[in-house]
Amino acid sequence: MQDLKVAFIQTDISWEDKKRNLKRFDEHLEKINNQVDLILLPEMYNTGFSINPEAFAEEMTGQGVVYLQETSKAFDAVVMGSLLIRTGLGFVNRLVCAHPGGKLEIYDKRHLFRLSEEYRIINGGNAKLVVDVKGWKIRPLVCYDLRFPVWSKNLYADNMYEYDVLVYLANWPSSRSNVWKTLLAARGMENQVYCIGVNRVGKDGHGMSHSGDSMAVDAKGNIISSIPEGEESVNLLTLSKQDLELFRESFTLGMDWDRFRIEI
Repeated sequence: MQDLKVAFIQTDISWEDKKRNLKRFDEHLEKINNQVDLILLPEMYNTGFSINPEAFAEEMTGQGVVYLQETSKAFDAVVMGSLLIRTGLGFVNRLVCAHPGGKLEIYDKRHLFRLSEEYRIINGGNAKLVVDVKGWKIRPLVCYDLRFPVWSKNLYADNMYEYDVLVYLANWPSSRSNVWKTLLAARGMENQVYCIGVNRVGKDGHGMSHSGDSMAVDAKGNIISSIPEGEESVNLLTLSKQDLELFRESFTLGMDWDRFRIEI
């Protein structure tokens, strides 16, 4: 397993304006001059946190998914972003993972926000996803999932961890920025993984402000990359395989983790 090169994008998102948002992301992606392995976009990257799926949800063959696929192919990198998707059973907030060869993997947001109408309108998922990127095992989750440590809990068996990197794609409000930063560090430490949180900035159509505070922390909870509050930027970082393995070998919490089962 080699080191992993990651790009994450913190930006404003125009409210329910797909055309403008795709253009904005094109402009940010042009700033990635180095080869990367993984590109991360915020939650509902093409609409903002819309609860109007009747108007803005797409099929898996729609523009939003195709954009992720085309970006993955162009950069020869895995690309992750979430968007509203229409299924035969209703609507989901789906994180789509596009691979350069065309393969798609999906995770449907499990925890739906009760302070909005999301939990009434969107169907929650019940399946975990672990993505392989150049030998790194990556667990992607969405926004509100951050508050639920049991759902993100890493596993340890036969001297192996279930995953190495925890990713949260979000539209997290600035009023709870301290919670965001605190829980990202906690999730990294308790699971002995790198943890990356990618958030938007600006106001959405509900008047909700977002400060961004996108960042990556290591397994000790140290911030290793961050984007300043309110700034639109693309951050590039390299995750060290050696650093993670050395820490896990010297302080193997996994051997003492409690075993449990989640009821779906």
